[in-house]
Amino acid sequence: MTGLTVRTSLLPPAPRTDSAAAVDLSGGWEPEVWLGAPAPGGLALPPANPTLAWMYSPRGVFFDAHHLVVADSGNHRVLIWHGRPAHDEQPADVVLGQPDGTTEGRAAAGRGPENGMNLPTGVLVHDGRLIVADAWHHRILVWHTVPETDWTPPDLVLGQPDSSAVEPNMGGECSASSLYWPFGMAFIGSVFWVADTGNRRVLGWNGGLPEPGRPADIVLGQPDPASREENRGDQVGPASFRWPHSISGRDDLLLVADAGDHRVLGWSPLPGGDRPADRLLGQPDFATASEWPYGPQRGNRFRFPYGVSMDTAGGGPDRLAVADTANNRVLLWDGVPADGRAADYVLAQPTFEANGENRWSAVTHDSLCWPYGLWLHGDRVAVADSGNNRVIIWRRR
Repeated sequence: MTGLTVRTSLLPPAPRTDSAAAVDLSGGWEPEVWLGAPAPGGLALPPANPTLAWMYSPRGVFFDAHHLVVADSGNHRVLIWHGRPAHDEQPADVVLGQPDGTTEGRAAAGRGPENGMNLPTGVLVHDGRLIVADAWHHRILVWHTVPETDWTPPDLVLGQPDSSAVEPNMGGECSASSLYWPFGMAFIGSVFWVADTGNRRVLGWNGGLPEPGRPADIVLGQPDPASREENRGDQVGPASFRWPHSISGRDDLLLVADAGDHRVLGWSPLPGGDRPADRLLGQPDFATASEWPYGPQRGNRFRFPYGVSMDTAGGGPDRLAVADTANNRVLLWDGVPADGRAADYVLAQPTFEANGENRWSAVTHDSLCWPYGLWLHGDRVAVADSGNNRVIIWRRR
């Protein structure tokens, strides 16, 4: 049975008895390249002085045919590869947020927030612009072109009055112009969406990237722009968030990974204002926010899903990937489920019931420990394997 792929929407996974009888639930996805800490072997701790080939708890990743970008969150920097990396542990070409490849520390090790970062998370290249969610500086940074030189300052700062300001909600009350721990971003349709995690909401700007200071046109997940309580200060429901963290979708579908409520919410068609979600993954209903920490896991139950990504390459079938972070796995669907069905494939675990960090064993090429971010593009998916201090690019054979 080795090499046989079972669609879990049709049939439960067979029990694993020995390596010869193990069922392949990966759907043909296998590691192609890893960047950062070496593997296989034990957990590699990051050095005190990083290099362009090392990472510390990366939480966001983006790639296309021209660039790979990683939010090297623990080192408070962004790494850029021009072109897709061709070999394991390949050093980055450019570093942003630090003056060089060996410096680490918040706000460029004390040099200041004007060109430094504090736990960057979401990264994105759109229409030639590089966009970074500088989460703990409560702002979005924009470069009009993808930098080719280290230490290049951003061209725009969104969510703060100037490049030196770093207070949550601009030091005041929550509003449609302010941010508190923005983690994820996406362009869907003609709207620029931001997961404003600390304010427990998602913001949308019509017409794409806004000018600095412009209020959001859409506030999703709260009754008004001044509110910021978890789940709207009430029980979990179809119009609330606990920790909205990652955003993806297409012209007729918005998906938000609501990590704190252990679910992914969907809106189709795209919401023009605050309204309940009409799609759900990870929970049996909109009123449930249960964590599944023990016992058999399933292909339609999550624990802290911090990442969601739809295939952005175009021209092929729809695919969906979810970073099921605390279950130390990535779940994949052929097609985007509208009925909450179980995933078709699982990466980094032998079965849908397993959830151990590195499968409770040594770090290997195909194991994961707390994957936070991911990016699905064509026949590849890049995973920010945060607990193993690396990024893995998987390819479907």
